[in-house]
Amino acid sequence: MKLDIKLYRGYVNDQELVVFGHVFDSWAPDKYEIDRKGYRHAKSVYKMFTINPITNARVKLKFKDLEVETKTTDDGYFRFNLPYNKFLDSGWHPYTVSCKIGEMGIIEKGEVLKPFKSKLGIISDIDDTFLISHTNNFFKKLYVILTQNINNREIFNDVVPHYQALSRAGQEENGQFNSFFYVSSSEWNLYEFILQLTRKHKLPKAVIKLKSIKTGLGDFLFTGRGGHDHKFIKIKDIISFYPQLQYVLLGDDSQQDPHLYERVAKIFPMNVRAIYIRQTSRKQKPKVKSTLENIEDLGVATCYFKDSTTAIAHSKKIGIV
Repeated sequence: MKLDIKLYRGYVNDQELVVFGHVFDSWAPDKYEIDRKGYRHAKSVYKMFTINPITNARVKLKFKDLEVETKTTDDGYFRFNLPYNKFLDSGWHPYTVSCKIGEMGIIEKGEVLKPFKSKLGIISDIDDTFLISHTNNFFKKLYVILTQNINNREIFNDVVPHYQALSRAGQEENGQFNSFFYVSSSEWNLYEFILQLTRKHKLPKAVIKLKSIKTGLGDFLFTGRGGHDHKFIKIKDIISFYPQLQYVLLGDDSQQDPHLYERVAKIFPMNVRAIYIRQTSRKQKPKVKSTLENIEDLGVATCYFKDSTTAIAHSKKIGIV
């Protein structure tokens, strides 16, 4: 038996702390190298999706002077939602989670975000929003995942300066930043890949929220597919957790982002400042244009763009950056 833990970036406000992760009877998905070439890369990706989560494993969280235990759910997932009202500086803070089964024990370190005071939060999709993924073409998407390692995957031009400008917007002191959240239909299996890709391209450091973990070959073949209600729920949770912020939502027109963001804007009419939708095909889609017009009617700025230079210009025009 192997015992492994994968932790994800958590977050905290003035009343509550949220920490989450997985426990495995196998190597966690992040233990497989994502910079290998050829069939070795394909083998690493396959192994990321053939892992063995442990159900009902006892885990212990330590954060500052707080110690709390819980157990994992059926897919090895654990989540701590805890009251926490002690003073905490803004920025990233360490925590640890430990697990012991029989004679085996393991401790891993993670981070939680306490946002700096700001007026802006940014929530972005990943696939075909900043990472070129070919979501609309199943076979091409699968080919890219299996053949292109992290050094070969491409992001869209000028995404980085736009996201960095959004991160700095309104922050006058060095070291302060607006809070970023990456929310995707990709599964937790790909967390480490997304983490390293954002580091490689110097995208803003963010809390990452993904879809339920997958554990088999069939699940891998349909990675990123299925319903998108989980994205809506995660975005709703973020805005509800930090209701004092106005949000910029970034997505694309390859799947359901425009309609999902419309739902968000209707439920949180005072929280959504602007919505950006990347055009992924040669022509703009009439249904997307209609949806964005309806969002504009709610008083939310929208931008349907092909190149990020257009999005940057729009952000300057409406005074976000």
